[in-house]
Amino acid sequence: MNIEVSLKAAREMGLTSGEFDEIKKILGRVPTYTELGIFSVMWSEHASYKNSILQIKKLPRSGKNLLVSAGEENAGLVDIGDGLAVAFKIESHNHPSAVEPYQGAATGVGGILRDIFTMGARPVAALDSLRFGNPDNPRVKYLLENVVRGIADYGNAFGVPTVAGEIYFDECYDENPLVNAMAVGIVRHNRVAKAASTGIGNLVMIVGSSTGRDGIHGATFASEDISEASEAKRPSVQVGDPFTEKLLLEATLEAIEAGVVVGIQDMGAAGIACSTSEMSAKGSTGMDVDLDLVPLREADMSAYEIMLSESQERMLVIVKPEDEKAIKKIFTKWDLNAEVVGKVTGDGILRIRRFGKVEAEIPSKTLALGEGAPVYVRESRRPEYLDKLAELDPGTLKEPGDYGDALKKLISSPNIAAKNYVFEQYDYMVGTNTVVLPGEGDAAVIRLERWAKSEEGKRRGLVVKTDCNARYVYLDPKTGGEHAVVEAARNIACMGGKPVAITNCLNFGNPYKPEVYYQFEKAVEGIAKACTELETPVTGGNVSFYNESPNRTVYPTPVIGMLGVIDDVSKSLRASFVKENDLIAVIGTESNELGGSEYLRVIHGIVGGKVPAVDYEYEKRLHSFLRECAGSGLLNSAHDVSEGGLAVTLAECCVLNRENLLGAKIAMDFSMRKDFVLFGEGGGRVVITYDHEKADDVPAFAKSLKLPIEVIGVVSGDKLQINETILVDVNELSALYYGILPSKFATSLAV
Repeated sequence: MNIEVSLKAAREMGLTSGEFDEIKKILGRVPTYTELGIFSVMWSEHASYKNSILQIKKLPRSGKNLLVSAGEENAGLVDIGDGLAVAFKIESHNHPSAVEPYQGAATGVGGILRDIFTMGARPVAALDSLRFGNPDNPRVKYLLENVVRGIADYGNAFGVPTVAGEIYFDECYDENPLVNAMAVGIVRHNRVAKAASTGIGNLVMIVGSSTGRDGIHGATFASEDISEASEAKRPSVQVGDPFTEKLLLEATLEAIEAGVVVGIQDMGAAGIACSTSEMSAKGSTGMDVDLDLVPLREADMSAYEIMLSESQERMLVIVKPEDEKAIKKIFTKWDLNAEVVGKVTGDGILRIRRFGKVEAEIPSKTLALGEGAPVYVRESRRPEYLDKLAELDPGTLKEPGDYGDALKKLISSPNIAAKNYVFEQYDYMVGTNTVVLPGEGDAAVIRLERWAKSEEGKRRGLVVKTDCNARYVYLDPKTGGEHAVVEAARNIACMGGKPVAITNCLNFGNPYKPEVYYQFEKAVEGIAKACTELETPVTGGNVSFYNESPNRTVYPTPVIGMLGVIDDVSKSLRASFVKENDLIAVIGTESNELGGSEYLRVIHGIVGGKVPAVDYEYEKRLHSFLRECAGSGLLNSAHDVSEGGLAVTLAECCVLNRENLLGAKIAMDFSMRKDFVLFGEGGGRVVITYDHEKADDVPAFAKSLKLPIEVIGVVSGDKLQINETILVDVNELSALYYGILPSKFATSLAV
């Protein structure tokens, strides 16, 4: 191609004129069409993080329990003792899910699972974090139903329990839903696999499914705004096969255990282009790959198509020549392809051949994140709306005329109401290691008995959670970022767990817009502060920009996936009231902030106000209190006060155990306006219950940690009564809480 034709092609692939000039300098010539395609996907935002890497480098990415540095391998790896490690990661599949929700969501689950088992880890749990628009919008109904079905069908068929997640609704997500998938796996220290190409002369193999034309340019598709033209890019959405992935899991783990794998990487975004360039760059080697040897679904595919295809359920594996027969035998047993397509070289060049012709010769390191991929500094400007919305004084708003009616409206808000109709589509008990079921507690608990060797290890478990209040981040990006981490940690502590590390999925709009980049920059700053304070390093994750349509940009949504550990899974706490006559207390202080609350949005139709500040010293003491109380059996339940405030939290405690609805009689002093106390979401508060016999022990322990505690009532009867202010039958609360989403999504998914 001549320069003019090449430049036009580069721009069509999403490269800038400046990037095209840089490519010419790197190669010393005009690139081929295949080379342009490889550069375009590897230098896309989705693969290179070119607009975000400078910010995410500010996150704390090391810690005493981390076995690999953030971004070094396919997923983060945390030592949990007893010779075991946890591999975990979260990623987005937003753009594919916006145009093809079923396959977009399904392949998002498949991709994150492959990231886990390429580490040599067996997946033990999946989580998701979902954002949709107005639930009364027919398009939103279609997106939600098919996203949920895609997650369920893939996870259920693969055989991994989907144990936790979150779903929020706001009109800003009408056209651009967020679909973030998280996976967690267990691996023994001596079975960890690496994602680097080493050993000159070693073989390069493709294992798993054949390569087709689905998903071509998926990485660049994920690096642009959603528009009407996006509908024409359905071929950029991959098609998944969970049954093949299950075979690939077993074959991969068997090969790693047999010791015949030198290096391995999933073919996710950018397919063969990504896995070959990244593995060789990490190993400081080159690769010589003959695409004629790649198993294809269609024989006439070009080098460009083969390199950029994102067909699912494939891996790139580096193998010693003497182990070729052994690895082929393993994958053939599982009815999967295992073909040698090239070899590792020592020249640092990614060399691609097709039909006997060299189609690409690129220095591998020039393609890789953290190596030669571009790094940009974007303009950052504080949005004008921040100061305007922060000026809201909730004290000027009228109090509810009927507080009971306000509570009923809140508990039936789609953002608060039970999500059973969704998670009951998921097989959350496969593997029988799920200790706390979805909806029973503030986070999920997974037992490790199967993998642990010591008796102590057999009692231990994992506590996992996804969390983000995007409205908080919209109103105050830095403080909102802090809250995303802190609330996830508090949820894990409510289960009796200790937070140890996070992964994150940073969902934002167009980074070329200075106001959007400010949101991103400040949210990362807030996450970094919270993770540093709580000693929960970032093991890796994903940045998803361009989450906007011609009509609107989504709320900045930095989803946190947090990993915790618990010493004894049998002592994990539930969120619901347990039995009659238990004492009810609140740990924490009354907050005078209603900013960003669900109460303001639902009752007053307002999104505004100041976001509550975070008190880290208090939070650390609170987490210790909850963990120690759970371990020693002092508490019967614990539930974090979040969306909807204290009144909603108490209502949820009454109804979360559908088989044993329990009321409560609350008598408390109001030191400020009732709506501030009952519906405010600040103060880091937790509702706890305990036996009368421990009436002295629990408050004494709280006070020894300088934690404010107030006994506010008892579990009793079949009504929730709060002073003379609220009196609602728990059966009515239950009907509202569990009935609203099925009523809005009255399809085959409704329960």
